[in-house]
Amino acid sequence: MKIRQLLFIVLIQMPFFSFAQLTPIEYKDNQQTLSGFGIKPKKELSGKPAVLILPAWMGIDDHAKETANKLAALGYYAFVADIYGKDNRPKNTSEAGQKAGYYKNNFAEYQNRIKLALEELIRLGANPDKIVVMGYCFGGTGAIEAARGNLNVKGIVSFHGGLGRDTSRQTGKITQKVLVLHGADDPFVSKTDIDNFQTEMRNSGADWQMVYYANAVHSFTDKDAGSDNSKGAAYNELADKRSWVAFLDFLKEVL
Repeated sequence: MKIRQLLFIVLIQMPFFSFAQLTPIEYKDNQQTLSGFGIKPKKELSGKPAVLILPAWMGIDDHAKETANKLAALGYYAFVADIYGKDNRPKNTSEAGQKAGYYKNNFAEYQNRIKLALEELIRLGANPDKIVVMGYCFGGTGAIEAARGNLNVKGIVSFHGGLGRDTSRQTGKITQKVLVLHGADDPFVSKTDIDNFQTEMRNSGADWQMVYYANAVHSFTDKDAGSDNSKGAAYNELADKRSWVAFLDFLKEVL
């Protein structure tokens, strides 16, 4: 038997040896039951900083859960938000488009679901004054909505998220630091949306950054997105790694 295998067997048999566990947590938005996932770090960082994770348009998935586990291993509290509801998750991409579109158009409801998830993250033990909201795709849009809604968080991170908004909406002051990690060839975010977003950030007085990744399209951090850029959504290993480093640097700066 290899030494590494033997060591693993010994460790899992030791009664005091345990990993941080990602735990399902149910909460409510009026009559709608929501079911997210929370995790406490085994060795927390000073000040109990935390990250709220907003999933892509299919709802809570392995990608979001994996991110929560990785953050907990680094010492952060983490919570994966349920935006749609326990019994209201899309069964296919057609339903996902409809449900995500609803929350994009009814942004106040999206902001409220994010706020409820933040409350669960704080209830988990996180410091309410040391939280960053991050999201993937539809969740990246939600992260930016958390800033637009002036939720009590320190930072906002959007991974290949939608940037568009109804231009009739008033631009308020944005006090959170904002980081947008964007595929340079993403066909789902128009130049107009990018220009309007950057104008919004300037007019809001935000401290913002936008990083472009070459040869990357939508969903560039999602290993299940395939590798065909012509489809508009595809995994890009280099962009994934680079954006994760940028994200961790942002967390260290903000939290």
